This record gives sequence, structure tokens and C-alpha cells, in this order.
Amino acid sequence: MTFIESIQTCFRKYAEFNGRASRSEFWWWFLFIVIISIAARLLGQTVVALVALATLLPNLAVTSRRLHDINRSGWWQLIGFIPLVGWLIMIYWCVQNSTDQSKYG
Repeated sequence: MTFIESIQTCFRKYAEFNGRASRSEFWWWFLFIVIISIAARLLGQTVVALVALATLLPNLAVTSRRLHDINRSGWWQLIGFIPLVGWLIMIYWCVQNSTDQSKYG
């Protein structure tokens, strides 16, 4: 999946928490979020808040679908609230290969 295809897919599946997301889809989306967040910071706090609000649901959805792709529940992304350890676990899970058999589709 390319950078543009990933962004289009994530916005098309804006609040779709079912299904699976490949590693490339997730990481291209992550790069897009980083780039757009940096650009928003250059424009001011109001733009940062609007970008964060506009990308909150698709970010949660693609992360949930990515976890489904490795046969984990999307609720596991809540582990990210644990500083450092939770983030490291999420990164580890998100870089794993897809599973062939998943109960999530």
C-alpha cells in the first residue's frame, strides 16, 4: 500500500473499527499524522487542536484494525496510556507481521 492509498483508506474508513490494517497502511498513516501535526504547529494552537480532533477517530480506528491484524483486540491500544512501557509494547505490536488466521477477519 502506498502513502496516498493509506491516507485515502484511513479517511474512507474514518470510524471503521472492524477488519484489519496492514503494517504499511498503519505506518504510512502514522507518517501522515506526524507530518500534518508538525505543519499544524507552525500555524498555531487552534490548527493543532482542529487537526487532532479531525484525526482522532481515524487514528483510533486504524490502530484498532492494526491490532486485529496481529490477532489482538482493539482495546489493547489502551495500554498506550501507561507511559513508556505501554508505548514500547504498542510499537512492538505494530511492527509485527500479520497473522494468517485472525478472529477479526
